[in-house]
Amino acid sequence: MKKIVLFASVLSFIACGSSKNAIDENIDQAVKYASTITAKDLGAHLFTYASDDFEGRNTGEPGQKKAVEYLKDFYIAQGIKSPMGNNDYFQEVPEEWLANNSRRGKLKASENVLAFIEGSEKPEEIIVISAHLDHVGVNNGEIYNGADDDGSGTVALLEIAEAFKMAADAGKGPKRSILFLHVTGEEKGLLGSKYYTQNPTFPLANTVCNLNIDMIGRIDARHKEDPNYVYLIGSDKLSTELHTLSENINKKYMNINLDYKYNDENDPNRFYYRSDHYNFAKNNVPIIFYFNGTHVDYHQPTDTPDKINYELLENRAKLVFHTAWKIANKETRIIADKAEVKKETTR
Repeated sequence: MKKIVLFASVLSFIACGSSKNAIDENIDQAVKYASTITAKDLGAHLFTYASDDFEGRNTGEPGQKKAVEYLKDFYIAQGIKSPMGNNDYFQEVPEEWLANNSRRGKLKASENVLAFIEGSEKPEEIIVISAHLDHVGVNNGEIYNGADDDGSGTVALLEIAEAFKMAADAGKGPKRSILFLHVTGEEKGLLGSKYYTQNPTFPLANTVCNLNIDMIGRIDARHKEDPNYVYLIGSDKLSTELHTLSENINKKYMNINLDYKYNDENDPNRFYYRSDHYNFAKNNVPIIFYFNGTHVDYHQPTDTPDKINYELLENRAKLVFHTAWKIANKETRIIADKAEVKKETTR
């Protein structure tokens, strides 16, 4: 009798476990892990990252060095590895190279920060999600904290990375590899991304796309009455498929107003050429640039973390996550069908 009871208990346990697995399989895994990206966590990061302690994160200066250590410590704590091995998360950008490429004065040596989750099925295909880690530093004794520019993109990238790591730890992907790329020197002329694309850790030919996040925590004057928006730039420049996928993912999960005002080739702001995605685009890597537009605190000491709309930041970060999730897990690689047509345009 005891054996029968024990056997029944074992069967019950197995059935219970199978039931839980079946329930988990029926859950949309993208939604499950996107839910870990929260306004609370984004705020906790940003109130540190855009604090006075980081002195405006000017390229090569002590505040920027604190910033890269913060990013490195986060990835180590999360168990997200460096693609360069060991605990070497820094791609060094030499002072000599900066001197030869900067148009904005002499700069000290700096570094990009790289973290990596290897794909389970197509590890050689790489999705790059990027944000610039620097800002403009201290001017006339005032600290330019850069909470939106680009603290918002930086902390979104951290939360997106954490969500993907949780999924990977649970055996839920991604099929393709993802490189989380924090670039330096954007404010000095897109220098960190230029250095990476000239010295890529993974061949650019293997890079499926670049999703670049630069300022997604605020509302511009154009959208005061409709704050649930984000500007999308470049999604259709090199890949029809990427643009269509982006639209469909937004409709399925987020329903954010995707504003293409600045995607117009004739727009005088020329934002397509003004953030780090451009160094990928000019190498025929399809891109999407996520942007909330400028505001009165843009490049001012008043760009502080208390002015960020964290609910909007959460939603926009989730949009990037969902888009990356789909690209990482779809059966076929994104096709750059316009790559031979779109050539580099003089800035």
